Amino acid sequence: MFTDLGKQAHQALRYNKRRSLLTMLGMAWGIATVVLLLAYGTGFQNALMVAFKTFGGNLVAIFPGRTSLQAGGSKAGTQIRLTREDLDFLHAEVPMIKRMSPEVNKQSLVAYGTRSSNYNIRGTYSCYRQIRHVEIGEGSFFGDQEDFTHSRVAVLGAEVKKKLFSGQNALGETVRIDGISYQVIGVIKHMLSNGDDNMNAMVYLPYSAMSDIKNTYYLDAIALDYEGAHSKVAKAVRDSLAFHHSFNPKDERAVFVFDAVKDLADLDAITIGIKILLGFIGMLTLGIGGVGLMNIMLVSVTQRTREIGVEKALGARRWQILFQFLAEALVITFIGGLAGVVLAYIVSWSVGSLTLWSAFIENADEGDIHLAINVGTLLTSTAILSFVGIVSGMLPAIKAARLDPIEALRYE
Repeated sequence: MFTDLGKQAHQALRYNKRRSLLTMLGMAWGIATVVLLLAYGTGFQNALMVAFKTFGGNLVAIFPGRTSLQAGGSKAGTQIRLTREDLDFLHAEVPMIKRMSPEVNKQSLVAYGTRSSNYNIRGTYSCYRQIRHVEIGEGSFFGDQEDFTHSRVAVLGAEVKKKLFSGQNALGETVRIDGISYQVIGVIKHMLSNGDDNMNAMVYLPYSAMSDIKNTYYLDAIALDYEGAHSKVAKAVRDSLAFHHSFNPKDERAVFVFDAVKDLADLDAITIGIKILLGFIGMLTLGIGGVGLMNIMLVSVTQRTREIGVEKALGARRWQILFQFLAEALVITFIGGLAGVVLAYIVSWSVGSLTLWSAFIENADEGDIHLAINVGTLLTSTAILSFVGIVSGMLPAIKAARLDPIEALRYE
């Protein structure tokens, strides 16, 4: 029986080829819009996440500040300065910490041969590479043995190497930082970063060797990673520093604790909201195609009123009439949807990528928006298409099923 109903639906579509084709085109355009908008949302989310990949999944960074609350601690306006002792306190009092490194920064003149330029010099422990997910392109990062041996070695950012050495080999060569010689042991792979924390325009030195060019007693920051709940670690870090520096633990300006997991979760929520908005806009566009499908099916019901009356007179039941017209609508929806997905793939392939980070940062193509049509996008689009197709086909099908057979036979 279902086979016969399917054949009848197929014959009806073939009888009105032009009308069916135009309706399929409308559905194809609508689903292609949905797929491309969702793909844009996914590409936008991926582009933002690429820019924050150096934060890793569990980075906490601590920066000194000034107190703003007096009750229960130092008077407001007192400067809080971090020292090497704070690392020992945190190691002893926050057991969830895995690795921890001090940061000491200075803007210095870096020279090689006749070439020179000013770059940010950062003194850290060797574990900083794991904490910040620093990728080495050539050579290696300094190891644990250089943390306390005052070894004058340096790791160059990609832009520093390009500026000072161009295409020449940098490994084993000696650069001068504020007149002091350091041997290059590694070059960082180009990473998407900008601003004050541009890792490409930075030179890394062992913390012990940093004392040659700057007093390292006071730290500019402390970076750490951990195991466990990020909120508990951030609170424990703040409580420990508040105790030893005598400020109110609720005073967020005394020390700034950057929690990468929290910030990335906020960013992820924003991008999900954007994707939902884009999907809603696409569904509205697809809804226009659905309205067209509904109108065509209503016209089909009107034209075939006598046919419906004959079928009912011969014993056809309501659900059989309903299934016949719903099947026609779903076939149009399915074929149009398939054509729309193919169109979306063609458009995404021809567009390639849309400019985002490369408009602000040199060599940042990986941070551009790539129209990513993945399984999730296709499943979401299919769900939206099915909903629109069923709703658009169901109303005309219900109208056809409810026709009175006598009135249908008398219809001219």
